[in-house]
Amino acid sequence: MTKATFGTAGNCDSFYAAGKKHTHEAPAWLREFGLDAYEYQAGRGYQAGEESLRKVGEEARKNGILLSLHTPYFISLSSIEPEKRYNSIDYIKTGLRCAELLGADTIVVHTGSAAKITRAQAMEYAADTLFKLLEDVNTDIRIGLETMGKLNQLGTLDEVLTLCKIDPRLYPVVDFGHLNCRGRSESGIFDMEETTPTGSVFVTVDDYRAVFDKIANRLGDKYAQTLHCHFSKIEYTKQGEKKHVTFSDEGYEPPFEPLMEAIAKENLTPRIISESAGMQAEEALAMKRCYESNL
Repeated sequence: MTKATFGTAGNCDSFYAAGKKHTHEAPAWLREFGLDAYEYQAGRGYQAGEESLRKVGEEARKNGILLSLHTPYFISLSSIEPEKRYNSIDYIKTGLRCAELLGADTIVVHTGSAAKITRAQAMEYAADTLFKLLEDVNTDIRIGLETMGKLNQLGTLDEVLTLCKIDPRLYPVVDFGHLNCRGRSESGIFDMEETTPTGSVFVTVDDYRAVFDKIANRLGDKYAQTLHCHFSKIEYTKQGEKKHVTFSDEGYEPPFEPLMEAIAKENLTPRIISESAGMQAEEALAMKRCYESNL
């Protein structure tokens, strides 16, 4: 039986507390911890050499850890400056090369800003950038477009799904914490009513199921079945995302338990990457145990 898989975004505090220093040590440590996946972090740029990336990949294969790669945060598909859009294409190409060295099956890409232009114009720029990228690459690696948490960023679920329609190599990456931030800071993404004092837009199993249903309806069942996800509770303001927190921090959303129940009930097999602040492994394991208890 194929199951959902769980892992970490980068290395958590307990990894270093255990005396580990190098990312190539992460796969064995994660396997011993009881996890299945690892998202290599290149958010601040590509710093590792080929040998280092190959070593991480070898250790991942040896320990049965699935790999993805997060590309630099400064990528902007929708920048008003053509040079930045062209540079973003190069950064994504570099990300694909790094993913090949790692043996990663997915790269995660931020879509960019919509702060100084209309959202329609931002979508036009982003679509054009993706067309230019895809004309020049031949890869089986999934190019994942992430839902974003700040209102001035391109990256609502609908925007991401529209961009993914451009090419079957484009996949949505759903960050449920980001969607919750947007839903609370706007009028609500899925026209959900506020049904809890904390105000989370994700409260019930059906709230989470609606995301998978929407993806399946727009892109096809396989995109929902194997969805790449990020999850953490997030502090937000009127502008959207502020910072990631942990499950033990009180008063923050969204709850993970209904999501675990939803994917178990629907026999979905997403990969869920924990982005909790410093507690990625512990909270990925908490989600995995909750999921398994619902099978």
